[in-house]
Amino acid sequence: MIELIPAIDLIDGKCVRLTKGDYNQKKVYNDNPVEVAKGFEKMGLRRLHVVDLDGAKSKHIVNVDVLKAITTETNLIVDFGGGIKTHEDIEKAFAHGATMVTVGSVAVTHPSQFLGWLERYGADRLILGADVRNGKVSINGWMEDSQEDLLSFLKKYIDQGVTNVLCTEISKDGTMQGPATTLYKDIMEEYPHIHLIASGGVSSNGDILALDSAGIPAVVFGKAFYEGKIDIEALRNL
Repeated sequence: MIELIPAIDLIDGKCVRLTKGDYNQKKVYNDNPVEVAKGFEKMGLRRLHVVDLDGAKSKHIVNVDVLKAITTETNLIVDFGGGIKTHEDIEKAFAHGATMVTVGSVAVTHPSQFLGWLERYGADRLILGADVRNGKVSINGWMEDSQEDLLSFLKKYIDQGVTNVLCTEISKDGTMQGPATTLYKDIMEEYPHIHLIASGGVSSNGDILALDSAGIPAVVFGKAFYEGKIDIEALRNL
């Protein structure tokens, strides 16, 4: 069964969701992300994707206290992203309980730094964030588009040992209009050995099952769960 990874996106310490990465299209779902995380753990989920949206926008980690509270008060495996630009940022994330970190912008703007982190921390602790819009990788909280083509970007780092990839189709994110399944299938056909985490557009249990049938190893979901469109218990009982 596909790995189920719920997401908690943070702005001002609150659990929010954006639509297509637009900070002006923000909806607050809960003022207490720690309680949300505890809820996921009670449902039997083991992993959590935490995104520091303030950090992504500010280009440095902001919501580190929330990360620490979640990792202290639950046993969830937490991967953390957003605002990790420097050695101090990545050390801070690990020191406050992150098991893994997701790094995207640095891999675009400072490849040697990313490769240094890959060597230092290992492929099992580093997730390559590949957020894509119109076939190009976007950076800095999706506010800027780079000239990096998605597949060549992935190849560059997979050839260097990356095994974990989080790919978000920005045009789908927060829309609940269905995931970019064809894109994820294309990636898996090219790199069948990687642990690809599909993100963006999930609207229902059916979408998750379709990704599972397509051979996608893992899926991140957020808005659809908060809107009551995903039944975790039903998925876990399959």
